[in-house]
Amino acid sequence: MPRGGSVVSSRIFQSVIVQMKDATTRSIGVVDSEGTIVASSDLSIIGSSIDSTPEFYNESGDKTVKSQGRTFKVLSSGATGDYAVFAEGEDDFARAVCIMAAVAINEAGTYFEESHDNRAFVKNIISENILPGDLYVRANELSFDSEVPRGVIVIRHWAAMDLSAVELLQDMFPDKQQDFVISVSDTEIALIKELPPSGELNQLNELAELIERKLNDGLGLSVVIGIGTPARHLRELAVRFKEAQISIDVGRVFESDKTIISYESLGIGRLIYQLPTTLCEIFLSEVFKKNPIEALDSETLFTIDKFFENSLNVSETSRKLFVHRNTLVYRLEKIKKITGLDLREFDHAIIFKVALMVKKYLVSQESKY
Repeated sequence: MPRGGSVVSSRIFQSVIVQMKDATTRSIGVVDSEGTIVASSDLSIIGSSIDSTPEFYNESGDKTVKSQGRTFKVLSSGATGDYAVFAEGEDDFARAVCIMAAVAINEAGTYFEESHDNRAFVKNIISENILPGDLYVRANELSFDSEVPRGVIVIRHWAAMDLSAVELLQDMFPDKQQDFVISVSDTEIALIKELPPSGELNQLNELAELIERKLNDGLGLSVVIGIGTPARHLRELAVRFKEAQISIDVGRVFESDKTIISYESLGIGRLIYQLPTTLCEIFLSEVFKKNPIEALDSETLFTIDKFFENSLNVSETSRKLFVHRNTLVYRLEKIKKITGLDLREFDHAIIFKVALMVKKYLVSQESKY
């Protein structure tokens, strides 16, 4: 049976056929799965039926079928699904005309579908495939509320995800007028979720935890999820989408133990991530004038990490490391001798902490190549 919205589809078919009419003397048309001609260059046969229900609906791809003095080709799914185009004749020219008509109608159907689909509209926004001026025009045409707050979540898997992941998320968020599950790439899915006026970031974190659990329990997928800051207006969606992606990228470097990272929690890491590597290298050479950071062994670096974790508190750090306080003081003096930085001084500690993060960033960039 033809799908709902066939009146709209018939308009698409007839519009394309009228434009092709002057290019050939062959009769061109579209027939539905019940054999009814819904559009044709010969207006007199529109609404009539062919002799029997065609058998060509089992065919797909580039295949054409010859039947009853016509050549048929099934149209692709979507706005033009459950229909076939035909051209008069069973010769090679009829086949060529039929294929060209099918391509034209499929393209027109896809364009129409995207022009009247909110999900495609949102995908174009986050992909920056729509001009700012056109954004407001399209929003008005679709009656799309521009000022509703929306959360942006990006779900990333390190290998390709099949359609089951998208389907699972679509089942979780079935309201296709308010929430949009968008397949960005083979490894990345975006969720644009409408929020209440008082929507807070913690709501998105709870939602991310639920998504992670569902994907893991239902499909066995281990994913990393990035959360952008809430978008208060439609024009902010593209920026918030990039924030969510950056959250994953930065988290991979500085918070590799986390699977859910929000942009607002990145702190100085997101600033370092945007620095040119040459500038980072210059910074490290200026900080470690006496010796490079590589002069510190793994045990010393572990001690430094614990010292930072315990807010530069010598007594607490020595307790956590199960060493005598004097032993820790000795290690800190050794670090000062090697690097010229006394981690017991707040300013020196900040510089050293940033330097460690810069070094992590540089190592991550080197691993890409």
